[in-house]
Amino acid sequence: MAAPSLLNWRRVSSFTGPVPRARHGHRAVAIRELMIIFGGGNEGIADELHVYNTVTNQWFLPAVRGDIPPGCAAHGFVCDGTRILVFGGMVEYGRYSNELYELQASRWLWKKVKPHPPSSGLPPCPRLGHSFSLYGNKCYLFGGLANESEDSNNNVPRYLNDFYELELQHGSGVVGWSIPATKGTVPSPRESHTAVIYCKKDSGSPKMYVFGGMCGSRLDDLWQLDLETMSWSKPETKGTVPLPRSLHTASVIGNKMYIFGGWVPHKGENIETSPHDCEWRCTSSFSYLNLDTAEWTTLVSDSQEDKKNSRPRPRAGHCAVAIGTRLYFWSGRDGYKKALNSQVCCKDLWYLDTEKPPAPSQVQLIKATTNSFHVKWDEVPTVEGYLLQLNTDLPYQATSSDSSAAPNMQGVRMDPHRQGSNSIVPNSINDTMHSAKTEHAAMKGTSVKNKLDLKASADSNAILHSSLATNASNHNSCVVDMIRKTEGPHTSANIGVLSSCLDLRTVIPETSVSSTVSSAQTMVTQQTIKTESSSTNGAVVKDETSLTTFSTKSEVDETCALPATKISRVEVHAAAMPFSKETPSNPLATMKAGERQWCDVGIFKNNTALVSQFYLLPKGKQSISKIGNADVPDYSLLKKQDLVPGTGYRFRVAAINGCGIGPFSKISEFKTCIPGFPGAPSAVRISKNVEGIHLSWEPPTSPSGNILEYSAYLAIRTAQIQDNPSQLVFMRIYCGLKTSCIVTAGQLANAHIDYTSRPAIVFRISAKNEKGYGPATQVRWLQAT
Repeated sequence: MAAPSLLNWRRVSSFTGPVPRARHGHRAVAIRELMIIFGGGNEGIADELHVYNTVTNQWFLPAVRGDIPPGCAAHGFVCDGTRILVFGGMVEYGRYSNELYELQASRWLWKKVKPHPPSSGLPPCPRLGHSFSLYGNKCYLFGGLANESEDSNNNVPRYLNDFYELELQHGSGVVGWSIPATKGTVPSPRESHTAVIYCKKDSGSPKMYVFGGMCGSRLDDLWQLDLETMSWSKPETKGTVPLPRSLHTASVIGNKMYIFGGWVPHKGENIETSPHDCEWRCTSSFSYLNLDTAEWTTLVSDSQEDKKNSRPRPRAGHCAVAIGTRLYFWSGRDGYKKALNSQVCCKDLWYLDTEKPPAPSQVQLIKATTNSFHVKWDEVPTVEGYLLQLNTDLPYQATSSDSSAAPNMQGVRMDPHRQGSNSIVPNSINDTMHSAKTEHAAMKGTSVKNKLDLKASADSNAILHSSLATNASNHNSCVVDMIRKTEGPHTSANIGVLSSCLDLRTVIPETSVSSTVSSAQTMVTQQTIKTESSSTNGAVVKDETSLTTFSTKSEVDETCALPATKISRVEVHAAAMPFSKETPSNPLATMKAGERQWCDVGIFKNNTALVSQFYLLPKGKQSISKIGNADVPDYSLLKKQDLVPGTGYRFRVAAINGCGIGPFSKISEFKTCIPGFPGAPSAVRISKNVEGIHLSWEPPTSPSGNILEYSAYLAIRTAQIQDNPSQLVFMRIYCGLKTSCIVTAGQLANAHIDYTSRPAIVFRISAKNEKGYGPATQVRWLQAT
């Protein structure tokens, strides 16, 4: 973690949509990139549900329906997948609730649920300020504040330290309450405390940690409950314990529990301070407890002043949400105007990166030309940009010192949340957007919706995932993962391309029809696209990370299900420019592998880049990119070099956030194309027929002359594959001028089922002109399990 003085707080200053009014006592949870806020109050208790998309910086009000709960404050609020549970809270002054509501966020549907009471004892009484924590299929309720008086206008507070367990049903609904028998000394009664649950990786039982709260005075004690043995204990801690507090937040990221804000005892009162203000004050102090070592670390102390408004001002009753390794804080109160009898609430939204981002996936190739690459990599959550670097065996020769010589490098601000940031992102924004539009345009009739909510949809014509493969050779291939719609067993439909990626596998066609070709090791990654919920014929998105294979029965997930249609599942890979006798040799490969110098391509806002040039480092410099708490290099002052045809380039990428540059990805290697070879066939279609399957394609968009023939290959089962499943062996099944062929049932019986990603039969198709064979298109025909 960064030193206290180097914490890089960011205030979100640019957003769209209906911003909720400032409040305190609200609660928030995260579902993927969405921050969902409910309840709280300021001049009345709020009853609306607000959602903030941390990727698009958009606020929106979902159209909720069903048993909509009344507004509440200081309630329990937990998230289990895409359902949210709300328990208790204050519904009006002096009147508290013990009702339980469930929200299915995939449909924005509220439902009031009635858990069974405990087998012995009473269910939880109405309360506020309790903790409500989720682990596995159970919620744990501890403490809170009850009103002993039946008259809501006559508030007689009673602090609680009771402990309940609520068992959940899978997906929706609850079983009931129980009162576990615990061992050890129970924490004293309290409200407005925090409770988090943490389990060490690969060892130990889950433990609930209760910190602070209010019981007539504010508390600073830490309690631990082992959820397996149900034993309470007070762990001995090291470091400086935060001041006693209530109405603070506690968030777990990794093995750390971050404590921010809250009410703390007032110290250093002076005669100018009113008697009411002497009783308490809000704080902006920030600490964490290492849950593995039980050591406190102070990141921002109570004594540190913030004269530059560089971090959130003191507050209590705010909300905090962890999305990835980033913490978001919104609203809360920072004082009390006695004359107006009203709270002073903050209206600001802040975030803080708690550690450097992880390494992205390997750089993936979308398209190679003679002097450029269109590349992408998987997105890393909650980052502000990516540093892309390359190196090559060629000697570096500057082409220009004028930044205008690289039209693809256009300066943009790296941080969309801040104005006046000095972080410059030379990015191929226009070209990248143009490329994206080109890919989207290939989807005839396919619409792509902004992921504003959990029901973002894609048209059923084509849904694409990205794949990655590597090879020791310098051959490139692009990989496109698709699902396509068919009208029936004998009818094909166009396959559209939504996005694509890389494959370094080689296709070297032979003259004999029965010859085989070996490919290199394959790895596949995936990107998810969500679709509208509806009935399906066995094609279902089970979760957010991958698509399921077909099953014979229909299993409809409420969050992401494909539209009802008969669907054949295909992945299309545009493969590499093969080696040729005309391939130019690498001149002046003067540097050894260990001495190759990495050069910056630039800092990119998005996870895609069009690369035609790179920046040359000053002599003696190994790296000029220092980002996070230092200035970004001024690329306009650096010389650039163009990419050269027929040349291999190694790429790596690192993500950037407020803590700096994270580790680099694994290295990928691609080769620029050799002029004159045909492009890869496109628009591959597969449909079933009585003989087997019908495989068809469109000619290359850039044939570079007359197409003399096409070759189609099928990956087959061999002993070599059994020894090394990722080492595919291909047999040519077609050679001719037609842009289609029949793959017989007998040939399919010998097909290898590739399990590097989802189970699939693999085809490759390439075109030949006067110079030879060009890049191949690889198709993975997804199979039922």
